[in-house]
Amino acid sequence: MTAPRARAAAALGCFALVALGMSACEHTPPARLEKPSLATSAASVGGMRALIAAAKQEGTLRAIGLPRDWANYGGLIDGFEKKYGIKVTVDNPQAHSEDEIDAVRRSGRGPKAPDVIDVGDTFARAAAGQHLLAPYKVAAYDSIPRSQKDPHARWYNNYGGYISIGCDANRVKPCPQTFADLLKPGYKGEVALDGDPRHSNTAFAGVYAAALANKGSFNHIRPGLDFFAELKKRGNFNPLESSSAAVRDGRTPISINWDYVNLGYADQLRDKGVKWQVAIPFDGSFAQYYAQAINKNAPHPAAARLWQEYLFSPEGQNLRLVGYARPVLMDAMKQDGTLDEAAAARLPTVEGTPQFPTDAQLEKARKTVERDWTKAVSG
Repeated sequence: MTAPRARAAAALGCFALVALGMSACEHTPPARLEKPSLATSAASVGGMRALIAAAKQEGTLRAIGLPRDWANYGGLIDGFEKKYGIKVTVDNPQAHSEDEIDAVRRSGRGPKAPDVIDVGDTFARAAAGQHLLAPYKVAAYDSIPRSQKDPHARWYNNYGGYISIGCDANRVKPCPQTFADLLKPGYKGEVALDGDPRHSNTAFAGVYAAALANKGSFNHIRPGLDFFAELKKRGNFNPLESSSAAVRDGRTPISINWDYVNLGYADQLRDKGVKWQVAIPFDGSFAQYYAQAINKNAPHPAAARLWQEYLFSPEGQNLRLVGYARPVLMDAMKQDGTLDEAAAARLPTVEGTPQFPTDAQLEKARKTVERDWTKAVSG
């Protein structure tokens, strides 16, 4: 972690005290308090109590693209509503990262604009560059690794995982374990992505993982496009978007998706007769986190900021673990004793330390996929 151990413990510990109604760790309010729409921290509105009061007065949080079965958003939404009495509405739960940014851009200052977004960090960087996001430092900001946040606090990663291969073992025998397996003739029309990689961060990550599995690199995503071109040529590529409904109905019997999504499907669909198996392919190990950000024109600015505080609190981070997602503050929470060790033990084992592409590598890869994806899968 980039922050010293003591600072990590202090940042998380203070929020825990606030959650209990204690004020010992609240920062001294600045001489001039800001209104919530301009607040860059809880302290700038007078502390957590003031922020909570303002958010409760607004009474609503508008989100977009948050399926309840994705990284335990169901548990997080329920927990936030119960804790603060603030109603959370989610527009277009299945929206992809690009859809969320488009919604922020189109809605302007309208009352139905999203207050917050949850997007791949590549898309978060793009949104920040378009001046769509509000700077705001959550209490735990200093404990977030430097590589996982914007230095101006316009976005910060909250949770992540590894690309995995999910498979309906009742329909597919044997289930594939690697990207190389996906090319075998027994998987005709069965291998799906979570959408179009030009718009879906999950699908984009699937292409990146395929590149790493085929002698590509963070600098060279082309082999990933070539892999899907070959998958299409052999008849194995399924153009349907993978979702819990598509998995349940057998329309996407093999799905390249995040491990926490596929593991969630395994739990949710077990009583529906679906035997969903999950493998993290050793030949294409790719990890990535998802970023949280506040719309600079959020119609409920206090609720938006309180939502961020909740997601980065020990309570919120441990709820991510319930959904098999890896919280960004996991190392800091191990150190200060706030991590739910039992939930953490349920995460799949992976080897080595995850590596992440740089901004420049991501931008280069994104442009390559946007330019050549259609040609790859329609050829």
